[in-house]
Amino acid sequence: MRHPPRPPPSPAAERPPVPLDEVDRRILAELQADGRMTNVELARRVGLSAPPCLRRVRRLEEAGVIRGYHAEVEPAALGWEVTFFALVGLESQKESVLRAFEAMVAAWPEVRECHMIRGGGDFLLRLVARDTAHENALTARLTSAPSVSRVQTLQTIRTSKDLAGVPAEG
Repeated sequence: MRHPPRPPPSPAAERPPVPLDEVDRRILAELQADGRMTNVELARRVGLSAPPCLRRVRRLEEAGVIRGYHAEVEPAALGWEVTFFALVGLESQKESVLRAFEAMVAAWPEVRECHMIRGGGDFLLRLVARDTAHENALTARLTSAPSVSRVQTLQTIRTSKDLAGVPAEG
């Protein structure tokens, strides 16, 4: 099942952080480590009974703290042999140009992350490619895209740490 690209941040993303207690943080840490565990197992791990644990999880979902659940797959097992980053500079930083670039790369399945950055470029992308020829084709496509003035790519040789989520401790 394909999920559409995540939309640009909404005003909800600009809300202040949701107040979390230690139990909420333990729930988040456990779910980030294993999002497939049952509510009964999660409740056992955080020291609650199942019903209040489920209520807390639902509250965290409704508040937008938990954005979703997914399966982590091995890229090479699906034929994605190359991971690379692209530092992209645009000719203009007008909002319409920035949004057009974001919309363009949101439609590329090979673009797995798109971050607007400051210092050294306008966007940092993480992309996957089937092989070096595919990486070169993606780089050429980026370089020739409207309003793109420069592209610097960095190919990943090895990944020694790749954690989902964020630290859950206070």
